[in-house]
Amino acid sequence: MRKKILLAGIAATAALALSACAGGGDPLASDTGDATDSSGAIIVGSADFAESQLLATIYSHALQNAGVEVEEKLNIGSREVYLEALRDGSINLLPEYNGSLLAELGVEMPEDGDVNGALVEALEPEGITVLEDSPAENKDTLVVVPDVAQEHNLTNISDLEPIAGELILAGPAEWKSRYEGVPGLEEVYGLNFAEFKVLDAGGPLTLSALQNGQAQVGDMFSSDPAIGENDLVALVDDQGLFPPANIVPVLRDEVLDDQVSDILNQISAALDTEGLMEMNGRIAAGDDIGAIADDWLAEHGL
Repeated sequence: MRKKILLAGIAATAALALSACAGGGDPLASDTGDATDSSGAIIVGSADFAESQLLATIYSHALQNAGVEVEEKLNIGSREVYLEALRDGSINLLPEYNGSLLAELGVEMPEDGDVNGALVEALEPEGITVLEDSPAENKDTLVVVPDVAQEHNLTNISDLEPIAGELILAGPAEWKSRYEGVPGLEEVYGLNFAEFKVLDAGGPLTLSALQNGQAQVGDMFSSDPAIGENDLVALVDDQGLFPPANIVPVLRDEVLDDQVSDILNQISAALDTEGLMEMNGRIAAGDDIGAIADDWLAEHGL
């Protein structure tokens, strides 16, 4: 039986090895409270890490391409900060990760798996809704180097059970106590690793430890370009320990109409994890986020 998702959830996506874009001060500093009444524009916000800013820019440019008036207030901050901005009308559209947001709202994962339905129900009293979620996902995933995968014939996390006692697991400090970490791996999969090495949350320290043999299994994030660039093998979470983290547009009811809904749902349908990983790789290489967003929109006819 699934346990309650802890608030930490996948908010750790901010710890991706992708650097956040420079902000230029507080993006909400000039707000007067009810931004929609004053300008009529859809105000697109984002968290303070690069992938969130990329997704928000994709939303913004697609809406502008369709003639919708848009204002951008990106790089706002952590989830508690930008959710408050959404609630008070300082922004009225942003990209989110469905399972992570559900955890932040203190709602348990529904048994039927309808995360978006649970989000709609939880947010409706606040005048906020979610649209269709995307196949693109940024969630915790256990990875190994190709040699380890081949030597032990690893495809699923459950394949680790016979050999876990010989392996070192690398991950963030919160994994010591977080259910979707060491405790859950022990309870759900019966994995008792030889050692848990505290490193970063899916960042360069974990990658380095895997590559130099200091660890054989590591926690990374599914849209991290380092997985593909280094031919790492992402093990399938075949027992469903890690909650979903599919990208979903979240917006206030007052800016929702058929045109906006159609555009954002088309983006969700076209976005996949592989494409997101490729765009994250371009960000890591120093490409402009606006140019990356425009290239992706052009490729998908948006």
